[in-house]
Amino acid sequence: MPRQLTVLAAQVRPVAFDPEATFSKFEDEVNRLRTFRSADLLLFPELYLTGDDPFAADPPPRFEEDVAEPVPGPSTDRIAKVAARARRWICAGSIFERAEDGAIHNTALVFGPDGDLVAAYRKLFPWRPFETTTPGDRAAPVFEVPGVGRFGVMICYDGWFPEVARGLALGGAEAILHPTLTTTPDREQELVLARANAIVNQCYVVNVNAVPTLGGGRSIGVDPEGGVVFELGQNEEFALLELDLDRVARVRERGTRGLNRNLQHAREAPPAAFEAYRRFLGGA
Repeated sequence: MPRQLTVLAAQVRPVAFDPEATFSKFEDEVNRLRTFRSADLLLFPELYLTGDDPFAADPPPRFEEDVAEPVPGPSTDRIAKVAARARRWICAGSIFERAEDGAIHNTALVFGPDGDLVAAYRKLFPWRPFETTTPGDRAAPVFEVPGVGRFGVMICYDGWFPEVARGLALGGAEAILHPTLTTTPDREQELVLARANAIVNQCYVVNVNAVPTLGGGRSIGVDPEGGVVFELGQNEEFALLELDLDRVARVRERGTRGLNRNLQHAREAPPAAFEAYRRFLGGA
C-alpha cells in the first residue's frame, strides 16, 4: 500500500498580540480547511496561536511572560479538541511554554486526529539576541503516523543548524515539519536552507511561515531531491503537498538523482568526520 500523506501548509496572519482572537481564527481556518478532504495534516506557523507579531505597533509589555502557559495546559486542551473534531493531524506551530522551573520555551505542538498530543518540542536555537526564550535541552522529536511513516519537527532558526535536521533524519524522519516566523530579509537564505536540508537528508521539508504586519510569507515545500514543490507569496495562502514517503525510501536507497546515498554514507562515516564536535560534547 502506498505510503502517502497530504500536508496542508497554512500561511496565515495572527491577530496581533491577541491569543484569544487568533485562536478563534484558527478554529475557523481548521473548519474551512476540512473541506480539502485530501488534507491529512494541517501545518501552522511558529507562535501563531500566541498572536505574536514582531513589527506590529505598541506591543504589550511582558507579552511573552503573560501568555506563557504549561504544556500540557489550557491551550493544548483546546487544540486537542479542534484536532479531534476535525479528525486531522495538526501541527499547531508553537506557543510560549512556561516550564516547572519558570523558564519560558518556544514549544512546537503536534496532535493526532484523536486529539492526543503526540509531540512537544522546545526550540533548540532561539534567534539571539532578539528571541529571549530558553533553549530546549532535548533533541527534536520524531513521531510516527501509523501506516504512513515517520515525521520530525523543528522551529524556524533551527533550520540554520544542519545538526537539527540531520538528527531528525538519523532518527528516522522521512519528512520535516518546520513552522517559522521570519519577517526579515534573511528569508531568502531560509529558502536555500530548506532545499539544502531536504537534499542532504533526502527527505521532504515543509516550511510554513506566518504573514504578520511586516514581512513574512514565502512558505516553501521541498521534495527529497531538493525540488521546490511550492513557494507561496506574502499574503495569506494555503498549499497542498502530497508526501510520497515511498519516494523517500527510493531516494535513500538508490541515491539522489540515482547517484548520492549521502544519508547512508553519513551513518557509515568514520569517527574523524565528527571530531570537530568532540569539544562540544565534553569528550577528551
